[in-house]
Amino acid sequence: MSESPTMNGLDIEQIKAILPHRPPFLLIDRIIDYHPGEWAKAIKCVSISEWFFSGHFPNQPIMPGVLILEALAQTGAVALLSLPENHAKIALFGGVKEARFKSKVVPGDVLELECTLTKRRGPVGFGQGLATVNGCIACKAELSFVIQEVGTETSR
Repeated sequence: MSESPTMNGLDIEQIKAILPHRPPFLLIDRIIDYHPGEWAKAIKCVSISEWFFSGHFPNQPIMPGVLILEALAQTGAVALLSLPENHAKIALFGGVKEARFKSKVVPGDVLELECTLTKRRGPVGFGQGLATVNGCIACKAELSFVIQEVGTETSR
């Protein structure tokens, strides 16, 4: 009987070796566990010093939903790009379906992010994303990704 092995976590430098994102747009702090090509779990420690809180909203800081979605997409991209055949490629955000925001994410929260890849068709991948804080759902969504060689033009 063999179980599907999981990898250990990744620190920020290991994440930067997989993803092209850099601060301030690298929105995951650590991968706590993952299985290449299948799923990844990450965390984002939300701090009052985040760049987006100065304008969203000045007297009631709330992490923008679109950035929660981006953090989920970055988590899914780690799962996709950690496959050997995707080394040195990028995963573009292809789309979002059924996004639902259930609770606010505020300074001091630890945002727990999970993305399970559900289907791949050539360079296109699909996943289920779930973001929680203290076990409460902050956001869930269906995400799509397009894997591309670095420097490849997209059609406009």
